[in-house]
Amino acid sequence: MNTLRRAAHVTLTVAAIAVATACSAGGTTTPAASVTGAAGTATQAPATQAPDAKAAALAPRAASQTARKAGKPKLGIADITPMGEKVERVGVGFPIIVTFDRAVRDRAAAEAVLQVQAEKPAEGAWRWVSDRKVVYRTKTYWKPHQKVLFTARLSQIPGNEAAKDVSRRFAVGTANISVVDTRKHVMKVRRDGKLAKTIPISAGRGGLPRGGVDVYLTTTGVHLAMGKKRVETMTSSWLGVTDPKDPLYYKLEIPWAVRISDSGEYVHQSAGDYQFLGKSNQSHGCVRATPAGAKWFYGISQRGDVIEVTGTKRKLDWRNGWSYWQLNWSQWKRGSALPAGSASASASPSASPSADQDALQG
Repeated sequence: MNTLRRAAHVTLTVAAIAVATACSAGGTTTPAASVTGAAGTATQAPATQAPDAKAAALAPRAASQTARKAGKPKLGIADITPMGEKVERVGVGFPIIVTFDRAVRDRAAAEAVLQVQAEKPAEGAWRWVSDRKVVYRTKTYWKPHQKVLFTARLSQIPGNEAAKDVSRRFAVGTANISVVDTRKHVMKVRRDGKLAKTIPISAGRGGLPRGGVDVYLTTTGVHLAMGKKRVETMTSSWLGVTDPKDPLYYKLEIPWAVRISDSGEYVHQSAGDYQFLGKSNQSHGCVRATPAGAKWFYGISQRGDVIEVTGTKRKLDWRNGWSYWQLNWSQWKRGSALPAGSASASASPSASPSADQDALQG
C-alpha cells in the first residue's frame, strides 16, 4: 500500500545584512557644494538644482534599498534535515540533507565550507543530488548514542560574506537495524547489536507489472526510516486508480505506519489477513506485521533507522527516498564536487554553537 506523503522539515531563513552606501540626487544650475562620499572623504559635488521636498524625502529610502541590495547574501540555506537534538533522535543510517535557497553555481566552494564533527568519528562525504541539494553520508553506519555537529560557514564563500553561518547538532540514538526476509516472511530487529524481536511479516506479492517493473514487489535493498504516523491513509492513487468501482481501488486507514521509501513502502500493521503473516507474501509492496509487532516497531522507530529488505527481484533505487546506502562507498564519493581525497570527514567534537546558531535548531 502506498502514499507519497512527505515528512515535515524545518526551514531555516538566512538573514540579509545591510551594507552602508551613499548616493546623491541629480539636477542642474546651483552652486557647487562640499559633500561626503561613500568612502567618507570630502569630494566636490557638481552644480545641481536643489531637489524638491518629495525628492528629498525619497532619497534616504532609495539609499536604504540600495544598501540592502548591495549587502544581500548570494547563497543561503533553506532547509536542513533531520531536525536538531532538541526535537528528535536519529538512527545510525541517517543522512544530513542540506537544501540551499537557490541553485549553487560553485559547488566546490559551497561544499568546502560544510563541516561535520562527531563525538565518535566516522569517515563521510557529501554527494550532490541536485543543483540545490547536497547529502552527507558516512562510509559505515554512525556509532549510536552520540552527538554530531553540522556547521555551514556560508560567510567564508567568496562574495557571500554577508551570509550568516548556521549549525545544527544531531542526537544519534539506539542502533536499530532490521532485516526483512521476504522468503522466510520474518523481520528480525536488532538494537545495539542484540536481537530484540522477531516479527512475522507479509511482503509484496508481486504480479502487477508497470513499465517493466513489478510494482507489487517490495524493493530489495537498504532502506531508512523516513517518518511515521499513528494512522496513515493509504490509497490506490499511486497506481492512477481513483475510481471506487475499479477492482484495484482501495482506501484504508492503517495503524502504526513507518515509511521507508518515497515510492510508498511502509512497515505497518496488517489490515486483517493475519493468517498470511509469517507464511506468504500478500501485500501491495509494504511490509505487513502483526498488530503487536507493528506497534512495538513503531514505538522504537527513529528517522534514519536501517531496514534492509532481502529476497525480491525488484531492486531499490538509491534515489528512492533516503536509500543512499544502495551506493557503495566509491560510488557515493564520486558525487562530491571536491577533488578526490579532500571530501569532508567527521572529526573530533567542537565547541557548542553560538546563541544565534542554537536558535536555528529545529
